[in-house]
Amino acid sequence: MYITITPQKLGKSYGKSSAGFVAYLEKENQGLEQEEKQHFFNQYGDEIFAEEVIKEIDGNTAKLKSKEPKFYSITVSPSKYELKRLENSTADLKKYTRELMKEYVKSFNREINGRAVTVNDIMYYAKIEHQRSFKGTDIQVRENQPYASKILQLQREIRKIERGEAQGKIDHLKMKIDKLEKEAPHHQDGMRIVQGMQKAGNQSHIHIIVSRKDASNSVSLSPGSKYKASEVEMHGRKVGRGFDRDKFFEAAEKTFDKSFEYNRNFTETYKARKEFVKNPNVYFAALMKLPANEKAIAFKLIHKTGIPVIPNIPISQAQLALRIFKRLRQGLDVAIKSSSIGI
Repeated sequence: MYITITPQKLGKSYGKSSAGFVAYLEKENQGLEQEEKQHFFNQYGDEIFAEEVIKEIDGNTAKLKSKEPKFYSITVSPSKYELKRLENSTADLKKYTRELMKEYVKSFNREINGRAVTVNDIMYYAKIEHQRSFKGTDIQVRENQPYASKILQLQREIRKIERGEAQGKIDHLKMKIDKLEKEAPHHQDGMRIVQGMQKAGNQSHIHIIVSRKDASNSVSLSPGSKYKASEVEMHGRKVGRGFDRDKFFEAAEKTFDKSFEYNRNFTETYKARKEFVKNPNVYFAALMKLPANEKAIAFKLIHKTGIPVIPNIPISQAQLALRIFKRLRQGLDVAIKSSSIGI
């Protein structure tokens, strides 16, 4: 499970309208008939049109300053293993989203009129997408880039020869291009992975737009608060503040597991991945203590993430953790996100 929570920016400032972001989320609907389109939904409604989303989110920004985000984007990307548990991607992910947002509000250390925040207090709209494209920041694109640059240069040389601006053997240059295409480290369906290429397999994920202000447009609820969960004294009384991301991410997993009877492996947990980042020796010590069948699955999942697995496992658990941690420190690029499991 990979979850991100980000404020939406346009350059260095926060946008005054959600229109641009909503338009981005409508990209999969382009060229589709009305009955084929995926519409926005919220806790109680389906088939909500983009115009309504923009109107409601943009109209719910009372007293927010220009330097404050008007809304947040929550992206929820289940792993391919989690997606296999779903019978109907769209319907199941809608169901999950509505349960997830109940956990979202529980992660606020805030009160509204003396009571805890509930899902009825927030304004959000969500959308299910089933496609993804490779971005320039993806490791596959970045590691293929040196080959792409060389191929582009050779293609330019071929065009110069064809125009009579240079001399050379076109067939020889084409052979070089073919060799580079094969040598590139990342391919999909026999093709070198490039930016913009659509990713294969089930890529279903959830986009959620949640207003910074509550549904009454009077209380600010920021999941980006630097305060985790604490109290501060204001006007002579203690007031709760903050948003507990750890609590939310762990609840997201538990909600998914309960909803779809998913048996989550140790390495798939947010707690384990966070331990890997902060205390790799503790992480690997716990890994080695797993039952044999769970350990086998764990190493398989680790391999899929790109985390290095040493073939000859040292006897000492500390040695294993230390050797792997050193390899990471030496510059091995592993997609570790502190806010996600990413498996």
